[in-house]
Amino acid sequence: MVANACISPKYKRQVASQQQSSNHPVNRLIQGIGNGKRASLAEGITLVESKHPKKKELARQLLNAALSLLKDNENSSNRSPTFRIGLSGPPGAGKSYFIEKFGKHLTANGHRVAVLAVDPSSNFTGGSLLGDKTRMTDLSRDPNAYIRPSPSSGNLGGVTRTTNEAIVLCEAANYDIILVETVGVGQSEYAVADMVDMFVLLIPPAGGDELQGIKRGIVEMADLTLVTKADGDLMPAARRIQMEYTSAMKFVRRRLPLDIWLPSVFRISSLTGYGMDRAWGKMQQFHKRMIEIGEFTKKRREQRKVWMWNHIQDQVLDRFRTHPDISRQLLSIEKRVQEGEITPGWGAEYLIELFAKR
Repeated sequence: MVANACISPKYKRQVASQQQSSNHPVNRLIQGIGNGKRASLAEGITLVESKHPKKKELARQLLNAALSLLKDNENSSNRSPTFRIGLSGPPGAGKSYFIEKFGKHLTANGHRVAVLAVDPSSNFTGGSLLGDKTRMTDLSRDPNAYIRPSPSSGNLGGVTRTTNEAIVLCEAANYDIILVETVGVGQSEYAVADMVDMFVLLIPPAGGDELQGIKRGIVEMADLTLVTKADGDLMPAARRIQMEYTSAMKFVRRRLPLDIWLPSVFRISSLTGYGMDRAWGKMQQFHKRMIEIGEFTKKRREQRKVWMWNHIQDQVLDRFRTHPDISRQLLSIEKRVQEGEITPGWGAEYLIELFAKR
């Protein structure tokens, strides 16, 4: 009793404040993420994916804390920057199987790998199977790997604002290689290039005119093209597709000048491991080259600006839809547009003017 009586009220308030701070959900999460706890990382990504207003504020605090943690790590160590790799390809290219074998190859060489696999969402129910993790059973059990399947939620290219923020949290959890698997192939895959350091295109050795099956813009974006399933009876077809794409690369506009980087086309087999070392060596060469010439830092700075504007578009649209005057008039204007009484452009202008008067 005497000892307690000697404790000043000011000290008691400080202790209470510290205990409250340590119990704050954001502090608890960032401590767990910084210590590499996968459960904390999973909870953190779930938080940033939430659309609840209160959780959005907690997510903002968590991301700011993660950025501070990354800055501290960069200043206190001489380790190489993280490496973000985007992987895309048509259905049946074997992306998930490749990621599992490639991920195991990386963890065996001392890397910590995070996989952000995006599954397509239903346009009717909004649901998603999230089955990628079930196809990477070996990698999901690896203590140096983390797999996070997420729904595309109708976003083009299968990547969302939260995919970009999940990358930040994975890096704060000390994962040095981030693999982003995207939905299918289309012009919308440009969204992927705005969040990764290297874009890798996976194509199967199927029959037919393969160049017609993949958008030209995706081929132009690819820093490396991998022909998958180069084994057994498919090896001749894989060689043919490799030659076709190598020839096609001469006629497409390249993302980077030839003196900086020349995209290659390699054959690989996730079944036998053929070409895996060569593909990873090429990726490392690209990473090192971009850092040396300053392109790595320049690209990440530009990407941050792009995603700031993506946030602005998302938030303006959300505020537009929830504006009370818009909510009252929206159904009426939509009906008049559907009935052909007014043009879509006039309806849009009227609603925008209504929104701007606030």
